[in-house]
Amino acid sequence: MPEFDLDDLKKTWQQQHVAPKYNSHDIEAMLNKSSRNYVKYILGISIIEFLVMLCMNIYYTFLGDDSKSFMTVLGKLGVHSTDELQASFSHLYFILKIISLLMTAFFVVRFYRNFRRIKIEANLKRLILQIMRFKKTVNLFILANILLLIIFTVVLTFFTFSVLSSQHVEMSHPTLIGFVIGLVLMTGLSVVLIWVYYRIVYGILLKRLGKNLAALQKIEAEHP
Repeated sequence: MPEFDLDDLKKTWQQQHVAPKYNSHDIEAMLNKSSRNYVKYILGISIIEFLVMLCMNIYYTFLGDDSKSFMTVLGKLGVHSTDELQASFSHLYFILKIISLLMTAFFVVRFYRNFRRIKIEANLKRLILQIMRFKKTVNLFILANILLLIIFTVVLTFFTFSVLSSQHVEMSHPTLIGFVIGLVLMTGLSVVLIWVYYRIVYGILLKRLGKNLAALQKIEAEHP
């Protein structure tokens, strides 16, 4: 009877071919499904944001008075509140809110269309391009929100100085410096908060989507 050799047994076991549990096609399908879910989550978040903004705009348009805080600031600068001034600001603010809603709605539609394009039956190269396109759309959405805030701030600043000029109100040098510094700090803080919010809410999903993209690109490289 041959002598039992543990080292030979280990060597023989290590040389045995172990079939992978999943082939590249199965992995591709799982990554496809996972990516589709991440895109669906981002779409859902954007729809919720749109609905929240819509509800807030409806509330402030018909039930609330969103001009009080701005008129209070103008009053501290020496501006006299008039019905014409309040109407002008209300119209301007309404236009800005509509622009914000239209921009959000535009990206919601873009997210939905990208979501529809990421299909289970899509081939690998097409899927990679779709994911890259979707990531680019999300980054554009974040950038657009930041730019929109800056544009709104600039518009309201020009409106403020226009009112000051029309009422012949001259601010003292310290008041002007304080107003500009406060405006810059408020805008900068708002930009940072928006950036942090979107990087947390969307960044986590984009990071996972990026991992799926890298895995799909690896599969494509291994199976051209």
